[in-house]
Amino acid sequence: MDSLRRKKNTPTPSPQTHTAPKTSLASNYQKNAPSKNSTAKSHFYGKNISKNLFIKKNKPGFSFVKLIKNFFLAIFSLGLIVILVVGGFLVYKLNILSTSINNDSDAAKKPILETLSDISKITSAQRIPLKGESSERINILLLGIAGAGKPGGDLTDTIMIASIDTKNKKIALLSLPRDLYASVPESSYSAKINSLYKYGLSNNQDINPLQETIENITNLSINYYLVVNFSGFEKFIDDIGGINVDVQRDIYDPTYPGPNYSYETFELKKGFHSLDGATALKYARERHNDPEGDFGRAKRQQQVIQAAKNKIFSTQTLLNPFAVSKLIDTLGENVKTNLTLEEIDSLIKLTKNLDTQNINNAVVDAWKEDSLLKVSHIFYENTQAFILVPRVGNYTEVQELAKNIFNLKILEKRKEEIKNENPSIALINNTGNSATYSKIELLLKKKLGFENIKKLNPSIAIDRLKSDYSTTANTSIFDLTLGRKPFSLDELIKKIPTSLNTDNSYLSIAIKEDIINYDLVIILGEDLNDIYRYDEDSLEDLQKSEANEELGGAN
Repeated sequence: MDSLRRKKNTPTPSPQTHTAPKTSLASNYQKNAPSKNSTAKSHFYGKNISKNLFIKKNKPGFSFVKLIKNFFLAIFSLGLIVILVVGGFLVYKLNILSTSINNDSDAAKKPILETLSDISKITSAQRIPLKGESSERINILLLGIAGAGKPGGDLTDTIMIASIDTKNKKIALLSLPRDLYASVPESSYSAKINSLYKYGLSNNQDINPLQETIENITNLSINYYLVVNFSGFEKFIDDIGGINVDVQRDIYDPTYPGPNYSYETFELKKGFHSLDGATALKYARERHNDPEGDFGRAKRQQQVIQAAKNKIFSTQTLLNPFAVSKLIDTLGENVKTNLTLEEIDSLIKLTKNLDTQNINNAVVDAWKEDSLLKVSHIFYENTQAFILVPRVGNYTEVQELAKNIFNLKILEKRKEEIKNENPSIALINNTGNSATYSKIELLLKKKLGFENIKKLNPSIAIDRLKSDYSTTANTSIFDLTLGRKPFSLDELIKKIPTSLNTDNSYLSIAIKEDIINYDLVIILGEDLNDIYRYDEDSLEDLQKSEANEELGGAN
């Protein structure tokens, strides 16, 4: 009993004060370790555990680390598979796109490895040289058409040249009106330029007649072209999530062309708008409510292009493979171009280094006093058709605008120099046509700003001047300043046009007739009768004509 009582009263160690034996884990393991030949379980702290289990407990978290590694390996593998699948799909799409937009049947027959090789060039950081870069200017002809099965079909509703100054990293847009009248290449005919693309397709010449005509009008080399139909335009805008534009005025057009040769109302309030594809197309095409008519529409088309450019190059578009896939489908179905995939990629890379926020815009129009074109008309099968022709005797002014579009101050400075020279000009009419003379006199005074002009009456000395230094067929100009008013002289030679008579022996005749008091003397020849054969009509006449024609053609 006493022994039992003593055991009962023996104090039990408190859990809070319990400490592990001072012997280390390693020494316990060594002390209780079985012999090399033993297969028995080790004894440790009164528990039987296997040696393997004990070793695992010496490396805590081992299974968790492995789990993490496997998780990230699975994610990486899945991501790689997605990239390969999406990339392969886009490679396939791009191959189909190349076949479609370039009309290249051979592209569809390329082996997949060759196609992958082409795509690898696209994904590289390097950029291939583009046509026109050697001359520091790339010119791309942009055309908009209604498309098959729609009124207007292959008539070009939009004609625009996008130019890139590769040296100064600038972009410019130049719009030409579709009613501009020009000679058809390799023929004796003339036509509105909006019909030349259709003409080329009908004669197995593709875009060549239109491209050659545009080059003649602007004196620019067209390096590439891009043709987009209306359906493609709508889908393209929708694919990029719409565009944001600032509408400058209220638009209300109750005669906007609708389906099946009908009219519908198009209305858009002034202010900032986010436009879907269908609305953007209407905004770009509407012209009846625009005080500038077709020329105001050209400005809005340039605005839409800039808005689309901003959206395309946003990260939400370029980094979205599904959006890119949609764009590829839209391009393949509705776009035609001579740009290869490598060149498209090179153009995109080039654009990243350009000033895309300050694009120079110009529209060749006929609605202002100083416009480069004028409204006129022709008769076709006893029907009067209104057209646009240069206000001067050729396309010189359009060519100057195209050349200097990146720095329009050059043209303004030229006007100031001519104004400062203020030459006195004597005109001798040798055209045999009083109407031709009146048109040229009006051109010089009202359009070109020459104020000091006088018509010389016939005399023996003037008759001798005409017979000795000009033929009835040619126009000549005599510089009595001997080069002291170069800007005025150059302007007249280019714009009338005329040629400079360099034989100074005419000065003796000029002195006798007091012609020497004039700076410049121009003998107007019969060659000008054909050049100035078009009478000038009003812009209202042109707009009425377009409204009457609209239901049967492109808007």
